[in-house]
Amino acid sequence: RDKWSKKMDFLLSVIGFAVDLGNVWRFPYICYQNGGGAFLIPYTLMAVFGGVPLFYMELALGQFHRMGAIPIWKRICPIFKGKRPPAAGHRRALRATPVAWALYYFYSSFSGTLPWASCNNPWNTPDCTNYFGRSNVTWTNFSRSPAEEFYTLWKGVKTSGKVRKSALVPALPGHRCARALGTWGLAAWHAASPPWPGPGRRDRAEHLPGSWWGVIFYLRPDWGKLLSTAVWVDAAAQIFFSLGPGFGVLLALASYNHFHNNCYRDALVTSTVNCLTSFLSGFVIFTVLGYMAEMRDMEVEDVARDKGPSLLFITYPEAIANMVGSTFFAIIFFLMMITLGLDSTFGGLEAVITAVMDEYPQVLAGRRELFVLGLITVCFLGSLSTLTYGGAYVVKLLEEFGAGCSILAVVLLETIAVSWFYGIQRFSHDVKVMLGFTPGLFWKVCWVAISPALLAFIVISSLLDQPPLTLFDYQYPEWSISVGYLIGASSFICIPFYMVYKLVWTPGSLKQ
Repeated sequence: RDKWSKKMDFLLSVIGFAVDLGNVWRFPYICYQNGGGAFLIPYTLMAVFGGVPLFYMELALGQFHRMGAIPIWKRICPIFKGKRPPAAGHRRALRATPVAWALYYFYSSFSGTLPWASCNNPWNTPDCTNYFGRSNVTWTNFSRSPAEEFYTLWKGVKTSGKVRKSALVPALPGHRCARALGTWGLAAWHAASPPWPGPGRRDRAEHLPGSWWGVIFYLRPDWGKLLSTAVWVDAAAQIFFSLGPGFGVLLALASYNHFHNNCYRDALVTSTVNCLTSFLSGFVIFTVLGYMAEMRDMEVEDVARDKGPSLLFITYPEAIANMVGSTFFAIIFFLMMITLGLDSTFGGLEAVITAVMDEYPQVLAGRRELFVLGLITVCFLGSLSTLTYGGAYVVKLLEEFGAGCSILAVVLLETIAVSWFYGIQRFSHDVKVMLGFTPGLFWKVCWVAISPALLAFIVISSLLDQPPLTLFDYQYPEWSISVGYLIGASSFICIPFYMVYKLVWTPGSLKQ
């Protein structure tokens, strides 16, 4: 079996998969929405007792058995082999589509004046309001910024469908993304204004006025939020989706490690990098949101009402367009987005490729290139709907249902299969054979009890509380919600079907 040529290649691949666009847009919004600095308490607890133990478990499983997400269950618990990798496919679609959008923005940034910097473009409507650098401009509920209109009214699939093919090029190393993010963060903080001098007033700096106000909103703790169940659910969901256990990617990447590689240390290092990146991204995000709120004479929570891709493709471009050296910062920012998205996208693809290649080695041996070409083609055609005028709504539907409760349910069953069916003692012995030491009591308790309990809590709470799905003040119709549930079920439904199939067709009694 192929192996990583260098240890750093594996670490960068895992970090590149875990640290993705969700770290930039999802964590800061959820942190602010759920109590600011107080949210760091449930987030840290969920990471320590849930996310990191399962991250460690998947790396150890993949490294020991050297198989992908499908055939590995033959050695762990065959009845759970119904697990299939559509979850990685959903995540790939969610990350590849913003990459295509970022490519278009990146291309559009090579101009003297950014196209989303003014209301003098063919796609602008009478509601377009450009308030930067102008006085006596009133922002109303009907106002739309040039950046928002560029995002929602550009030429859709006719234009961006072509750049979608560019997602096939090799990704830049993950550390380049961190450098780009650091450049952007330093620019924002360099111009950050000091705290307001009096009640209800915000001091104006020469650049990015109000940016410090945004940071205050990001970190100001609201301890009362900790009494809400929804906050703990959001914390757990964020850490699980960020680290990525259950998608099959960690199994695939770890399966190419050397047998005695210290995957325990790798799990701690990569998890720490992931969590710190999420936290630090919040400072960058909210300095810009504070600046936007100052310019619009609004509160920060009103500017940050939309999470998801709109934060990256409306809020940020709007702020960049009105900074000194806007073209340079636009190029750097969208280059960062492209590299972040590609790392995660290729991780999702590798999970599918490894799982299927390991499951059908006789058929696909020597045909990897053809299989990858076919897989890429199918994914490309299946993603075209996200590049139409309504593509943002398709992405939102995939974001909410494609990687939601069903994925957490898969992770729950995986944890139960390893800890209860395969046996925690047998799994601990496997780890000792690889690393030379047995996992401590903390890890065993988490694998057997704490992590499954957290996952069950999230799944049940999420199913009981389903708020209406909206985007840009548009409420999704009921039929689209049903489609969303079908998309989510595709990641989970194979497991019970395969269980029934094996019980019916395998000779012997039920007990046997």
